[in-house]
Amino acid sequence: MVEPIYLDYNGTTPLDPEVIAAMRPFLESDFGNPSSSHWYGIKPKQAVEGARRQVAGLLNCRSEELFFTSGGTESNNHAIKGIARSMKSQGRHIVTSAFEHPAVLEVCRYLAAEGFETTCVSVDDQGMVDPGEVERALRPDTILVTVMHANNEVGTVQPIAEIAAIARRHGIPVHTDAAQSLGKIPVDVQALGVDLLSVAGHKLYAPKGIGALYVRRGLQPEKFCHGAGQERGWRAGTENVPFIVALGKACEIAGRDLPAGMAHLQAMRDRLHRGIADGLTGVRLNGHSERRLPNTLSLAFHNLEANRILEEIGLDVAASAGAACHADTVSISHVLEAMHLPVDWAKGTLRFSVGRMTTAEQIDRAVSVVTTAVRRLHEA
Repeated sequence: MVEPIYLDYNGTTPLDPEVIAAMRPFLESDFGNPSSSHWYGIKPKQAVEGARRQVAGLLNCRSEELFFTSGGTESNNHAIKGIARSMKSQGRHIVTSAFEHPAVLEVCRYLAAEGFETTCVSVDDQGMVDPGEVERALRPDTILVTVMHANNEVGTVQPIAEIAAIARRHGIPVHTDAAQSLGKIPVDVQALGVDLLSVAGHKLYAPKGIGALYVRRGLQPEKFCHGAGQERGWRAGTENVPFIVALGKACEIAGRDLPAGMAHLQAMRDRLHRGIADGLTGVRLNGHSERRLPNTLSLAFHNLEANRILEEIGLDVAASAGAACHADTVSISHVLEAMHLPVDWAKGTLRFSVGRMTTAEQIDRAVSVVTTAVRRLHEA
Protein backbone atom coordinates (compact mmCIF):
# COMPACT_ATOMS: atom_id res chain seq x y z
CA MET A 1 0.00 0.00 0.00
CA VAL A 2 1.22 3.51 -0.81
CA GLU A 3 1.81 5.52 2.35
CA PRO A 4 -0.67 8.35 2.98
CA ILE A 5 0.55 11.82 2.06
CA TYR A 6 1.64 13.57 5.23
CA LEU A 7 0.07 17.03 5.50
CA ASP A 8 0.17 17.49 9.26
CA TYR A 9 3.58 19.11 9.76
CA ASN A 10 2.10 21.49 12.34
CA GLY A 11 1.29 18.42 14.41
CA THR A 12 4.85 17.12 14.26
CA THR A 13 7.67 16.77 11.77
CA PRO A 14 9.84 13.84 10.69
CA LEU A 15 13.48 14.04 11.69
CA ASP A 16 15.79 15.63 9.17
CA PRO A 17 18.52 13.17 8.05
CA GLU A 18 21.20 15.70 9.03
CA VAL A 19 19.68 15.88 12.50
CA ILE A 20 19.78 12.10 12.87
CA ALA A 21 23.42 12.05 11.77
CA ALA A 22 24.33 14.78 14.27
CA MET A 23 22.75 13.05 17.25
CA ARG A 24 23.93 9.49 16.44
CA PRO A 25 27.39 9.69 18.12
CA PHE A 26 25.72 10.75 21.38
CA LEU A 27 23.47 7.71 21.25
CA GLU A 28 26.44 5.43 20.65
CA SER A 29 30.05 6.28 21.55
CA ASP A 30 29.82 9.73 23.21
CA PHE A 31 27.44 8.66 25.96
CA GLY A 32 29.06 10.48 28.88
CA ASN A 33 27.37 12.81 31.35
CA PRO A 34 28.18 16.45 30.44
CA SER A 35 28.52 17.23 34.16
CA SER A 36 31.31 14.69 34.57
CA SER A 37 34.80 16.11 34.91
CA HIS A 38 36.51 13.12 33.33
CA TRP A 39 37.27 12.38 29.67
CA TYR A 40 33.83 10.91 28.89
CA GLY A 41 32.08 14.15 29.84
CA ILE A 42 34.14 16.44 27.61
CA LYS A 43 32.51 15.83 24.23
CA PRO A 44 28.94 15.81 25.59
CA LYS A 45 29.59 19.09 27.44
CA GLN A 46 31.05 20.68 24.31
CA ALA A 47 28.11 19.39 22.26
CA VAL A 48 25.54 20.89 24.63
CA GLU A 49 27.19 24.28 24.53
CA GLY A 50 27.63 24.07 20.75
CA ALA A 51 23.92 23.35 20.36
CA ARG A 52 23.11 26.28 22.63
CA ARG A 53 25.07 28.54 20.29
CA GLN A 54 23.24 27.10 17.27
CA VAL A 55 19.81 27.80 18.77
CA ALA A 56 20.95 31.25 19.87
CA GLY A 57 22.17 31.95 16.35
CA LEU A 58 18.73 31.28 14.90
CA LEU A 59 17.01 33.43 17.53
CA ASN A 60 19.66 36.20 17.50
CA CYS A 61 20.28 36.09 21.21
CA ARG A 62 23.16 35.33 23.58
CA SER A 63 23.75 31.65 24.23
CA GLU A 64 23.62 32.29 27.99
CA GLU A 65 20.03 33.50 27.56
CA LEU A 66 18.90 30.01 26.51
CA PHE A 67 18.21 26.90 28.48
CA PHE A 68 16.97 23.55 27.26
CA THR A 69 13.64 22.00 28.23
CA SER A 70 11.60 18.93 27.30
CA GLY A 71 9.57 20.89 24.73
CA GLY A 72 7.25 23.79 24.05
CA THR A 73 4.76 22.96 26.78
CA GLU A 74 7.44 22.92 29.47
CA SER A 75 8.93 26.14 28.09
CA ASN A 76 5.53 27.85 28.27
CA ASN A 77 4.98 26.58 31.80
CA HIS A 78 8.37 27.80 32.93
CA ALA A 79 7.96 31.20 31.31
CA ILE A 80 4.49 31.94 32.64
CA LYS A 81 4.68 30.35 36.08
CA GLY A 82 8.26 31.49 36.56
CA ILE A 83 7.56 35.14 35.83
CA ALA A 84 4.23 35.14 37.67
CA ARG A 85 5.75 33.74 40.85
CA SER A 86 8.89 35.86 40.74
CA MET A 87 6.91 39.08 40.18
CA LYS A 88 3.84 38.45 42.33
CA SER A 89 4.85 41.18 44.76
CA GLN A 90 4.36 43.68 41.91
CA GLY A 91 1.01 42.31 40.73
CA ARG A 92 -0.99 39.22 39.83
CA HIS A 93 -2.48 40.09 36.45
CA ILE A 94 -1.60 38.40 33.15
CA VAL A 95 -2.75 39.39 29.66
CA THR A 96 -3.04 36.76 26.94
CA SER A 97 -5.30 36.05 23.96
CA ALA A 98 -8.27 33.75 23.46
CA PHE A 99 -6.30 32.23 20.60
CA GLU A 100 -3.47 30.59 22.55
CA HIS A 101 -2.42 26.96 22.67
CA PRO A 102 -3.68 25.05 25.74
CA ALA A 103 -0.05 25.02 26.96
CA VAL A 104 -0.58 28.73 27.67
CA LEU A 105 -4.29 28.93 28.50
CA GLU A 106 -4.24 26.00 30.93
CA VAL A 107 -1.22 27.46 32.74
CA CYS A 108 -3.06 30.74 33.20
CA ARG A 109 -6.13 28.89 34.49
CA TYR A 110 -3.96 26.94 36.91
CA LEU A 111 -2.45 30.13 38.30
CA ALA A 112 -5.91 31.36 39.28
CA ALA A 113 -5.63 29.04 42.29
CA GLU A 114 -2.60 31.08 43.38
CA GLY A 115 -4.52 34.34 43.15
CA PHE A 116 -3.56 35.38 39.62
CA GLU A 117 -6.09 36.84 37.20
CA THR A 118 -5.92 36.54 33.42
CA THR A 119 -7.47 38.78 30.79
CA CYS A 120 -7.93 37.10 27.40
CA VAL A 121 -8.12 39.64 24.59
CA SER A 122 -10.19 38.75 21.56
CA VAL A 123 -9.12 38.21 17.96
CA ASP A 124 -10.84 39.32 14.77
CA ASP A 125 -12.42 37.00 12.21
CA GLN A 126 -8.97 36.38 10.70
CA GLY A 127 -7.46 35.45 14.03
CA MET A 128 -5.50 38.67 14.52
CA VAL A 129 -4.91 40.27 17.92
CA ASP A 130 -5.32 44.05 18.03
CA PRO A 131 -2.32 45.58 19.85
CA GLY A 132 -4.59 48.39 20.97
CA GLU A 133 -6.81 45.90 22.76
CA VAL A 134 -3.76 44.48 24.51
CA GLU A 135 -2.86 47.97 25.72
CA ARG A 136 -6.40 48.58 26.94
CA ALA A 137 -6.22 45.32 28.92
CA LEU A 138 -3.09 46.39 30.81
CA ARG A 139 -3.46 47.38 34.46
CA PRO A 140 -1.12 48.72 37.13
CA ASP A 141 -0.84 45.14 38.47
CA THR A 142 -0.11 43.48 35.09
CA ILE A 143 3.14 41.53 35.31
CA LEU A 144 3.17 39.57 32.03
CA VAL A 145 1.83 39.63 28.48
CA THR A 146 1.89 36.29 26.64
CA VAL A 147 0.72 36.10 23.01
CA MET A 148 1.72 33.36 20.56
CA HIS A 149 3.83 34.28 17.54
CA ALA A 150 1.82 32.19 15.07
CA ASN A 151 -1.30 30.13 15.56
CA ASN A 152 -1.01 26.38 15.22
CA GLU A 153 -4.46 25.85 13.67
CA VAL A 154 -4.94 28.66 11.15
CA GLY A 155 -1.39 30.03 10.90
CA THR A 156 -2.16 33.70 11.60
CA VAL A 157 1.06 35.54 12.54
CA GLN A 158 0.52 38.03 15.34
CA PRO A 159 1.95 41.59 15.53
CA ILE A 160 4.29 40.62 18.35
CA ALA A 161 6.74 43.48 17.80
CA GLU A 162 3.92 46.03 18.20
CA ILE A 163 2.55 44.26 21.27
CA ALA A 164 6.03 44.05 22.81
CA ALA A 165 6.68 47.75 22.19
CA ILE A 166 3.46 48.62 24.02
CA ALA A 167 4.32 46.35 26.94
CA ARG A 168 7.85 47.77 27.12
CA ARG A 169 6.49 51.29 27.51
CA HIS A 170 4.63 50.03 30.57
CA GLY A 171 7.60 48.07 31.90
CA ILE A 172 5.89 44.69 31.44
CA PRO A 173 7.76 41.59 30.17
CA VAL A 174 6.43 39.77 27.10
CA HIS A 175 6.47 36.06 26.37
CA THR A 176 5.67 34.50 23.00
CA ASP A 177 5.11 30.86 22.10
CA ALA A 178 7.10 30.45 18.88
CA ALA A 179 6.64 26.68 18.58
CA GLN A 180 4.93 26.95 15.20
CA SER A 181 6.85 29.87 13.70
CA LEU A 182 10.47 28.86 14.26
CA GLY A 183 11.97 27.46 11.07
CA LYS A 184 9.08 28.68 8.93
CA ILE A 185 9.48 32.45 9.17
CA PRO A 186 12.19 34.70 10.69
CA VAL A 187 12.14 34.59 14.49
CA ASP A 188 14.51 37.22 15.87
CA VAL A 189 14.07 38.07 19.54
CA GLN A 190 15.68 41.48 19.06
CA ALA A 191 13.35 42.41 16.19
CA LEU A 192 10.33 41.03 18.04
CA GLY A 193 11.33 42.76 21.27
CA VAL A 194 10.20 39.86 23.46
CA ASP A 195 11.64 38.92 26.82
CA LEU A 196 10.83 35.22 26.78
CA LEU A 197 10.29 32.86 23.83
CA SER A 198 9.38 29.16 23.71
CA VAL A 199 10.83 26.64 21.23
CA ALA A 200 9.55 23.13 20.44
CA GLY A 201 12.03 20.85 18.68
CA HIS A 202 9.57 18.46 17.08
CA LYS A 203 8.02 21.27 15.04
CA LEU A 204 11.29 21.87 13.17
CA TYR A 205 12.56 18.38 12.32
CA ALA A 206 14.16 17.55 15.67
CA PRO A 207 12.85 14.82 18.02
CA LYS A 208 9.87 15.02 20.32
CA GLY A 209 10.87 15.72 23.90
CA ILE A 210 13.28 18.61 23.41
CA GLY A 211 12.73 22.35 23.47
CA ALA A 212 14.24 25.57 24.70
CA LEU A 213 13.30 28.77 26.47
CA TYR A 214 14.87 32.15 25.76
CA VAL A 215 15.00 34.46 28.77
CA ARG A 216 16.31 37.97 28.20
CA ARG A 217 19.35 38.77 30.33
CA GLY A 218 18.36 40.45 33.59
CA LEU A 219 15.01 38.69 33.88
CA GLN A 220 14.81 36.12 36.68
CA PRO A 221 11.87 33.72 36.50
CA GLU A 222 11.44 31.36 39.43
CA LYS A 223 13.34 28.10 39.04
CA PHE A 224 11.28 25.42 37.33
CA CYS A 225 13.09 22.30 38.52
CA HIS A 226 15.37 22.05 41.53
CA GLY A 227 18.32 19.70 41.73
CA ALA A 228 22.02 19.60 40.99
CA GLY A 229 22.08 22.95 39.18
CA GLN A 230 22.28 22.06 35.49
CA GLU A 231 21.28 24.76 32.98
CA ARG A 232 22.67 27.40 35.34
CA GLY A 233 20.24 26.27 38.02
CA TRP A 234 17.11 27.22 36.08
CA ARG A 235 16.25 23.68 35.02
CA ALA A 236 18.07 20.98 36.97
CA GLY A 237 18.46 17.43 35.69
CA THR A 238 21.00 15.58 33.56
CA GLU A 239 20.89 17.05 30.07
CA ASN A 240 19.34 15.05 27.22
CA VAL A 241 22.51 15.35 25.15
CA PRO A 242 21.43 13.54 21.92
CA PHE A 243 18.21 15.53 21.67
CA ILE A 244 19.90 18.82 22.56
CA VAL A 245 22.41 18.19 19.77
CA ALA A 246 19.50 17.39 17.47
CA LEU A 247 17.75 20.67 18.29
CA GLY A 248 20.94 22.62 17.70
CA LYS A 249 21.43 21.02 14.29
CA ALA A 250 17.77 21.57 13.38
CA CYS A 251 18.12 25.26 14.20
CA GLU A 252 21.32 25.51 12.17
CA ILE A 253 19.56 23.95 9.17
CA ALA A 254 16.51 26.18 9.62
CA GLY A 255 18.64 29.33 9.57
CA ARG A 256 20.75 28.15 6.66
CA ASP A 257 17.78 27.19 4.47
CA LEU A 258 15.14 29.69 5.61
CA PRO A 259 14.60 31.80 2.43
CA ALA A 260 14.42 28.76 0.14
CA GLY A 261 12.39 26.86 2.73
CA MET A 262 9.80 29.61 3.02
CA ALA A 263 9.42 29.77 -0.75
CA HIS A 264 8.95 26.01 -0.99
CA LEU A 265 6.39 25.89 1.81
CA GLN A 266 4.34 28.71 0.36
CA ALA A 267 4.44 27.20 -3.13
CA MET A 268 3.18 23.85 -1.83
CA ARG A 269 0.52 25.45 0.38
CA ASP A 270 -0.79 27.67 -2.40
CA ARG A 271 -0.77 24.81 -4.91
CA LEU A 272 -2.94 22.80 -2.53
CA HIS A 273 -5.28 25.73 -1.91
CA ARG A 274 -5.71 26.50 -5.60
CA GLY A 275 -6.34 22.89 -6.47
CA ILE A 276 -9.03 22.42 -3.84
CA ALA A 277 -10.67 25.83 -4.43
CA ASP A 278 -10.74 25.31 -8.19
CA GLY A 279 -12.24 21.85 -7.84
CA LEU A 280 -14.96 22.59 -5.28
CA THR A 281 -17.55 25.13 -4.23
CA GLY A 282 -18.39 25.86 -0.62
CA VAL A 283 -14.77 26.15 0.57
CA ARG A 284 -13.59 28.93 2.89
CA LEU A 285 -10.10 29.92 4.06
CA ASN A 286 -9.67 30.37 7.81
CA GLY A 287 -7.05 32.77 9.16
CA HIS A 288 -5.36 35.78 7.66
CA SER A 289 -4.97 35.68 3.89
CA GLU A 290 -1.48 37.24 3.98
CA ARG A 291 -0.10 37.36 7.54
CA ARG A 292 -0.04 33.59 7.82
CA LEU A 293 2.56 30.87 8.14
CA PRO A 294 3.76 29.87 4.67
CA ASN A 295 2.96 26.21 5.29
CA THR A 296 -0.48 26.36 6.93
CA LEU A 297 -3.84 25.99 5.18
CA SER A 298 -7.02 25.84 7.25
CA LEU A 299 -10.06 25.23 5.07
CA ALA A 300 -13.73 25.03 6.04
CA PHE A 301 -15.99 22.82 3.92
CA HIS A 302 -19.55 24.08 4.18
CA ASN A 303 -22.14 21.84 5.86
CA LEU A 304 -19.80 18.88 6.17
CA GLU A 305 -18.30 17.26 9.27
CA ALA A 306 -14.51 17.27 9.54
CA ASN A 307 -14.31 13.77 10.99
CA ARG A 308 -16.33 12.39 8.07
CA ILE A 309 -13.93 14.00 5.59
CA LEU A 310 -10.97 12.57 7.48
CA GLU A 311 -12.57 9.11 7.38
CA GLU A 312 -12.90 9.41 3.61
CA ILE A 313 -9.34 10.57 2.97
CA GLY A 314 -7.52 8.86 5.86
CA LEU A 315 -5.90 6.07 3.83
CA ASP A 316 -4.49 8.61 1.38
CA VAL A 317 -3.96 11.93 3.17
CA ALA A 318 -3.02 12.73 6.78
CA ALA A 319 -4.51 16.02 7.99
CA SER A 320 -6.20 17.24 11.19
CA ALA A 321 -9.67 18.42 12.12
CA GLY A 322 -10.81 21.72 13.61
CA ALA A 323 -14.00 20.22 15.02
CA ALA A 324 -15.28 16.90 16.30
CA CYS A 325 -18.88 15.81 15.78
CA HIS A 326 -20.51 13.39 18.22
CA ALA A 327 -24.17 12.40 17.80
CA ASP A 328 -26.12 15.65 18.23
CA THR A 329 -23.19 17.78 19.38
CA VAL A 330 -20.32 19.51 17.63
CA SER A 331 -17.11 20.28 19.52
CA ILE A 332 -15.41 23.20 17.77
CA SER A 333 -11.85 24.22 18.60
CA HIS A 334 -11.46 27.27 20.80
CA VAL A 335 -9.46 28.88 17.97
CA LEU A 336 -12.37 28.75 15.53
CA GLU A 337 -14.75 29.84 18.28
CA ALA A 338 -12.53 32.84 19.04
CA MET A 339 -12.75 33.82 15.36
CA HIS A 340 -16.57 33.52 15.54
CA LEU A 341 -16.61 31.13 12.59
CA PRO A 342 -20.24 30.04 11.99
CA VAL A 343 -20.92 26.46 13.05
CA ASP A 344 -21.99 25.37 9.56
CA TRP A 345 -18.47 26.26 8.41
CA ALA A 346 -16.47 25.48 11.56
CA LYS A 347 -17.68 21.89 11.88
CA GLY A 348 -16.18 21.10 8.46
CA THR A 349 -12.72 22.60 9.09
CA LEU A 350 -9.54 20.73 8.21
CA ARG A 351 -5.97 21.90 8.72
CA PHE A 352 -3.44 20.97 6.08
CA SER A 353 0.19 21.82 6.87
CA VAL A 354 2.98 21.15 4.40
CA GLY A 355 6.64 20.68 5.14
CA ARG A 356 10.17 20.49 3.88
CA MET A 357 9.63 17.01 2.42
CA THR A 358 6.33 17.80 0.65
CA THR A 359 6.45 17.48 -3.14
CA ALA A 360 4.30 18.89 -5.92
CA GLU A 361 3.33 15.35 -6.90
CA GLN A 362 2.06 14.70 -3.39
CA ILE A 363 0.07 17.93 -3.42
CA ASP A 364 -1.59 17.08 -6.72
CA ARG A 365 -2.55 13.64 -5.44
CA ALA A 366 -3.90 15.17 -2.23
CA VAL A 367 -6.01 17.62 -4.25
CA SER A 368 -7.55 14.74 -6.16
CA VAL A 369 -8.25 12.74 -3.00
CA VAL A 370 -9.80 15.65 -1.08
CA THR A 371 -11.96 16.99 -3.89
CA THR A 372 -13.25 13.51 -4.72
CA ALA A 373 -14.08 12.82 -1.09
CA VAL A 374 -15.86 16.13 -0.55
CA ARG A 375 -17.97 15.68 -3.71
CA ARG A 376 -18.91 12.17 -2.59
CA LEU A 377 -20.00 13.41 0.85
CA HIS A 378 -22.08 16.20 -0.64
CA GLU A 379 -23.83 13.70 -2.89
CA ALA A 380 -24.52 11.24 -0.07
